Amino acid sequence: MKSLKELYKIGRGPSSSHTMGPNKAAAMFARRHPEADAFEVTLYGSLAATGRGHLTDMAVTDPLSDGGRRRVDIVWKPEVFLPFHPNGMKFTAKDADGNVGDEWTVYSIGGGTISEGPGSAIGEGPDIYGLNSIHEIVQWCKDTGRNYWEYVQECEDADFWDYLKTVWEAMKESVERGVNTEGALPGPLRLSRKAAMYHIKVSGYRANLQTRGMVFSYALAVSEENASGGVVVTAPTCGSSGVMPAVLYHISKGHNFTETRILHALATGGLFGNVVKQNASISGAEVGCQGEVGVACAMAAAATCQLFGGTPTQVEYAAEMGLEHHLGMTCDPVCGLVQIPCIERNAFAAARALDANLYASFSDGNHRVSFDEVVQVMKQTGHDLPSLYKETGEGGLAMGYKKLGRKD
Repeated sequence: MKSLKELYKIGRGPSSSHTMGPNKAAAMFARRHPEADAFEVTLYGSLAATGRGHLTDMAVTDPLSDGGRRRVDIVWKPEVFLPFHPNGMKFTAKDADGNVGDEWTVYSIGGGTISEGPGSAIGEGPDIYGLNSIHEIVQWCKDTGRNYWEYVQECEDADFWDYLKTVWEAMKESVERGVNTEGALPGPLRLSRKAAMYHIKVSGYRANLQTRGMVFSYALAVSEENASGGVVVTAPTCGSSGVMPAVLYHISKGHNFTETRILHALATGGLFGNVVKQNASISGAEVGCQGEVGVACAMAAAATCQLFGGTPTQVEYAAEMGLEHHLGMTCDPVCGLVQIPCIERNAFAAARALDANLYASFSDGNHRVSFDEVVQVMKQTGHDLPSLYKETGEGGLAMGYKKLGRKD
């Protein structure tokens, strides 16, 4: 597995696969061809189907146009799915007469990562984790008497904790910006921000209800920042970026955990997300929202369980429940925007992560279905889902919205 630095990325929303990945690929192609007079970008499958709502055209045009000096033409082919991944794109460099100088086909495979095909992840470092399943890592914990974050520490480089501190600061800032911002989100839905209102209303409830309300408001805050193109952390993606910050921000404020313990929890949660990225997928276009919000819930559940003293097996159980109970979740963004149902899903997944921790903490950690097994079921379920339920905007809630005549 790669470094957790490749999982936790700081960047602008609204989508790691539809904006961050294509933007990175476009910048690379622009650097390769400074002599080009024009570019053509062909977007395939999911990138084309929901690209306008996800701002994919802007993401690729900005680095290629050189401030408007060069023409950039976008070709949309939502009906064409390239063999390797639904998020395919082809970059073409042209001279002043329209002659093709070079072509490059690349894929945005989730979490801002780009690839040229099987076995490649462009710009990522080498594999640094020797163990690639939670089963192996749990056994390592038992054999050494150590914890998940200590395995992370053993594999990562010397500046990892400094990097994770930067990630935590970015997460906190996204929460705090979100709960202090009001108004409508960009796009045709004219969806009003809710985080600030939820945050204020919480004070009127009893203490036992305030906990859930605060978590909702923090998750809404980050998800609304993401939907507005604000700076967030992929955890594991932009579309699911509200879950981990909401849970950890709430816990850090309510229980006065030290920053060091929060960073250890981030490392543990990231380890679970990394295993899914390695063995299945965190791309909504490939496996549906279970690979985004479901994985985020598992990561947050694992992080929470560790913070509250869970054993390695209890932590694994919490993560397993977080993912298991999102199995089959479709990716069906209305109008191709990361708003409905994405924002609410982040809020409910954050609350579910806390529930998974509680349930696992009451147990002795023993359970029949392992996290690794659920990862494989999620992968197969995602592959079995028809493409209209995988970030194409052609099925589920996205289609239902159109059928009701509510296209604006």
